[in-house]
Amino acid sequence: MTASSTRRTTTRTRIAAGGAIAVAGTLLLTGCGDHTDKTGSGTDTSNASAPLAGKLPADIRKAGVIKVGSDIAYSPVEFMQSGKPAGIDPDIAAALGKQLGVTFEFQNNKFDNLIVGQQAKRYQVIMSAMNDTKDRQNGVDSSNGKKVGKGVDFVDYFTAGTSILVQKGNPKGIKSLDDLCGKVVALQKGTTSEGIAREQIKKCKKDGKKPIELQTFGTDPEALLRLKQGASAADLNDFPVAAYNAKTSGGGKDFEVVGDQIEAGPYGIAVAKDDTQLRDALQAALDAIIKNGDYTKILQKWNVTAGAVTEAKINGGS
Repeated sequence: MTASSTRRTTTRTRIAAGGAIAVAGTLLLTGCGDHTDKTGSGTDTSNASAPLAGKLPADIRKAGVIKVGSDIAYSPVEFMQSGKPAGIDPDIAAALGKQLGVTFEFQNNKFDNLIVGQQAKRYQVIMSAMNDTKDRQNGVDSSNGKKVGKGVDFVDYFTAGTSILVQKGNPKGIKSLDDLCGKVVALQKGTTSEGIAREQIKKCKKDGKKPIELQTFGTDPEALLRLKQGASAADLNDFPVAAYNAKTSGGGKDFEVVGDQIEAGPYGIAVAKDDTQLRDALQAALDAIIKNGDYTKILQKWNVTAGAVTEAKINGGS
């Protein structure tokens, strides 16, 4: 299910991904905690047959591995399947790996800890449905405008907005963000959903309405469970994730998506500011798989071609 994109005039804060996956199949993932769980992509690559291997930094080329930080509980973008990472991001990573002659090794962590983990050099890149924003580029905490780090560069590879997910049949009659005033909304902290909800709280008050009662959780599956139980009126998450849950959870009987996408923007592969050679190698590899058709095949596989990009841009977010 896809929806048209609607841009709001509010300022985006924390954008993109926390962790959504069909409720029935993902409650086992909610216990991953703050520790890092190393899980390989399951894809073998070879420098000898990789056309862009020479663009990588020598140490990465020698190691044959790019370590990836990711919150692997956000179907269909990334999730665990038969003990291995699966989804849009792991598939794109595998295609990039063929171009670069390396294996992308995914390491599981909570979304709001990913940039901290990268700064600690636990992994070289982040692929986790993370939207490219100026605040992230500049190392600014969007919630308070304060400088908190060096920031990161992004290689943009997909476009998505936020969607409103409600119980099947839409018993609360929700059609837009304005309909959430005075209602309970459950969502994952540290994502665009939280930023959008907090801006909407201000709007509700300005309009003389009761504010949203916001409940935040470490993972989106926790928020989805609240919605499934009827303890919240809605969950906000990225459109491919919302659509996937609407289609799969409870055999399609648990949820549905309402309204248009909100604040569509690019997902980016996050790279440290001083890793310009790695950043540029990833850009070249992404352009290569867009050109050779591998990128389109991956998006078709996951039914998300509406989010396709036509070229790999660096820091194209706003």
